[in-house]
Amino acid sequence: MTVIDEIAAERARQINEEGHTPERDDQYQSDELSRAAACYALHRSFPDWPWSYAWWKPTTERRDLIKAAALIVAEIKRLDRKAEKEKMK
Repeated sequence: MTVIDEIAAERARQINEEGHTPERDDQYQSDELSRAAACYALHRSFPDWPWSYAWWKPTTERRDLIKAAALIVAEIKRLDRKAEKEKMK
């Protein structure tokens, strides 16, 4: 499995197992997805974690980077959906 495959698999897990659907992601308007990605990317804990601490699940440094990358993908897609909606107005 390539790193890109791992990131895609993690994003699918976030959607299918954790319920972080695109519709739910669209509700975040204060950089929550980016901040969560930063927390995992820096392999640090709570100071900037944007949600309940129950959702903070660090594991290994490598696995946390995969989680960070998947959250970045979610944020990019949220921004793309937002831009599309703006164009339709």
